[in-house]
Amino acid sequence: MMQPFCYSHLTRHDPARNMARFYRLEITADLLGGAMLIRRWGRVGTTGREMRHWFADPDAALLERNNWRQRKLRRGYLEHP
Repeated sequence: MMQPFCYSHLTRHDPARNMARFYRLEITADLLGGAMLIRRWGRVGTTGREMRHWFADPDAALLERNNWRQRKLRRGYLEHP
């Protein structure tokens, strides 16, 4: 796996609802010159689930990553450096 050139880590905690979730977004270059967006999500402390999306253009991958990031921030997730 190549080193990600764009990475976001978001979490959402609500002790009253026993909620502790994470959401990770990574963009990596693929071997054909495109980009791959990897989305990982689940309960904190678990491996969670993963979905991969391939893009011919890295800018398209970055746009999709920003869309997912904004969706999660609107739902109460907090971004961590």
